[in-house]
Amino acid sequence: MKPATPPVRSLLWALLLLAGVSLVVYALFARVHYTWNWSAVWDYRAQFYWGWLTTLGVSLGAMLLSLVVGFALMLGRRAPAAPVRMLCAGIVELLRGSPLLVQLLVGYYIVATALRVESPLLVGMVLLGFFEGAYLSEIFRGAVESIGASQREAARAVGFDRAQTYRFVIIPQAVRRALPGVTGQLVSLIKDSSLLSVIGIEELVQKVRILNSGSYTALEGYLPLAAAYLIVTLPLSWYARRLEGRFAYET
Repeated sequence: MKPATPPVRSLLWALLLLAGVSLVVYALFARVHYTWNWSAVWDYRAQFYWGWLTTLGVSLGAMLLSLVVGFALMLGRRAPAAPVRMLCAGIVELLRGSPLLVQLLVGYYIVATALRVESPLLVGMVLLGFFEGAYLSEIFRGAVESIGASQREAARAVGFDRAQTYRFVIIPQAVRRALPGVTGQLVSLIKDSSLLSVIGIEELVQKVRILNSGSYTALEGYLPLAAAYLIVTLPLSWYARRLEGRFAYET
């Protein structure tokens, strides 16, 4: 009999751990003597599904925007002009230093109203993207500044200008170093989307609240809610680890 390969062995360990955790969770719930009402969850399955799709759509749009905003703010904080650096630093500190809930309320009910933007989905996506982009900019900046000065000197020695140095030397190495932090921040973005209900977006968490209030249940909606988030975040983490291995091999 051939020994199990590392992927198979890892899968077996994962299944054993999952079984152990499931037994522990089952034992805990059994001691509570809670009366489950899963029929209510089934009755609200359509709303749950549309809430999940809304969360996916808003999160995906905010992810793409946060990457662009984060990269732009990182470049701004490293710009030669002092006013640009100060402006970008101020934006980062303002976004990171104030709660997302406050930013959503002010951004939607004041800024968006003044600009006559009436789409809660668009406003929520933009506000969430800028909030997470501020954190990503610091992750990008830390990764870029971790590249040694010798790398830049070598790039200048072969005739690269500033843009070419970033494109061919700094960014490929910085991406590998920033991947773990970026992955964690994008996972947080997906979970932070639950706050969008304060501006009228009926995403997944809001649908679960409607389910619980309409069916007089407490826990039945939140267990599928956790599973729905894991369906999104676990593949994201897995793909990020694959990218880390690929960049580590190429560099």
